[in-house]
Amino acid sequence: MFFQDYRNRINAEEGIQFPSNSYRQMVLQPAYNEARQHFLEAMVQIHIAHLKMLEEQKLVTSEEARQIGQALKKLDLDYYKTHDYSPQFEDLFFRIENKLIELGGDISGNLHIGRSRNDMGIAIYRMTLRKKMLTLMQELLHLRSTLIAFAEEHVKTIMIGYTHTQQAQPTTFAHYLKAVIDQLTRDFKRMQAAYTTINRSSMGAAALTTTGFPINRERMQELLAFDELIENAWDAVAGADYIAEAASVVQLAALNLGRTSQDFLLWATQEFNAFQLAIPYVQVSSIMPQKRNPVSIEHTRSLLSAVVGDTGTVLQMIHNTPFGDIVDTEDDMQPYLWRAIDRLVGIYKLFGSLIVTMNVNKDSLLKRAQNSFATVTELADTLVRSERISFRQAHKIVSLCVNELVANKEESLASLKWQLANEKALHVTGSPLKITEISFYQALQPEYFVKVRTLKGGPAPQTMRTSLVEAGKASAQLEQWLTQKSQAILQAEEQLEKILQRWDEHV
Repeated sequence: MFFQDYRNRINAEEGIQFPSNSYRQMVLQPAYNEARQHFLEAMVQIHIAHLKMLEEQKLVTSEEARQIGQALKKLDLDYYKTHDYSPQFEDLFFRIENKLIELGGDISGNLHIGRSRNDMGIAIYRMTLRKKMLTLMQELLHLRSTLIAFAEEHVKTIMIGYTHTQQAQPTTFAHYLKAVIDQLTRDFKRMQAAYTTINRSSMGAAALTTTGFPINRERMQELLAFDELIENAWDAVAGADYIAEAASVVQLAALNLGRTSQDFLLWATQEFNAFQLAIPYVQVSSIMPQKRNPVSIEHTRSLLSAVVGDTGTVLQMIHNTPFGDIVDTEDDMQPYLWRAIDRLVGIYKLFGSLIVTMNVNKDSLLKRAQNSFATVTELADTLVRSERISFRQAHKIVSLCVNELVANKEESLASLKWQLANEKALHVTGSPLKITEISFYQALQPEYFVKVRTLKGGPAPQTMRTSLVEAGKASAQLEQWLTQKSQAILQAEEQLEKILQRWDEHV
């Protein structure tokens, strides 16, 4: 087959007018489907705000604004949400613009004075993303509050803490949960910072260099409930770091919760026996009647990995993208971030539900702590205080005791006697122990280990209660910030609807 034959075949399959069949299927159709699902309301809100600003700046007359406004009012958004892509129009913007001209006449074309699809598209992306971020942050706060309430029930639930996957020291379940709560708080604050970056107005940047028309960029910022203005017009249409920042903080939040879900999956094993999941969160085996498979935690873990993957895709798509108009690239990358956010919203809800409904095996966890070597740190600390020796000497005494117990096949400090410790003390320091046997055996108890760790950040019950109360107080502040941002958007949308209604009332 000759070259011309190949060309003729491709032309026959793809067509000779824009768009080609493959470009439509791979790019335009998917982008249109995402746009009609996510962008319609934001697009119309920008139309209303821009028209109001043009009228105030006297770039269109009041009569022209009324005529265009009535055309906007007549738009049937449900039609565009349900009707498929048409090759007659490159994208949703041109389809809507064509309809507005049909409804309002040629004067409707003046709605595009002083703007471009570039600054408008970026504003739409930011308006869509800010709502999704607020939804995610609301669900994060709900999970955080759930964990606070759950932790309050377990300030005395003794368990072993692990380092290097090995038994380390006694602590409490509440102490572990508070660490997760604090991590969620940091996730929220990172999302707050990302929201600040996102919620900035690109309107007025036009294609790249602003416009010669005397538009009011600050008025557009106000009408659309943006907190700030992106000053530099090039930055407004080229800067993609707002989506990269959002992807990064969502990815980190998924990584953080993923580590916790990994712990919970281990603790759900019969060997560990830390808790029992409620019936709605387990599945049985098709062949093994005894199985209670913790599928809710398994899917939490794998879906968090999917969030990490989707946000990673966003960052990879930004990589090496020229510093120019980013709109077309964002058509491809935004859905990955939306999917990641939507998944994380669902994961937060699922994880909070399975946590608050589980039954913690307190006795099992306590016995494991009692039948271990996990309290030896406190024994060494106690010897420092009672014997007036260095920590290294105390560490040596305790280490010799543990080594002998292990050599004798003993598996916990329950077998450690005062007499053995006294023998090792004589060997290390040349002096007998001054500590009483009562104090000695008290130092071996995990409850005592936890009780004396009253420093800020420690697991002692009263310390933990105080810490959880402070976390609860912080919740009110975080909720207040979230409410303020959500209400600002809602009030702006209501104002835009009133503006549109006033134009319609002049009929």
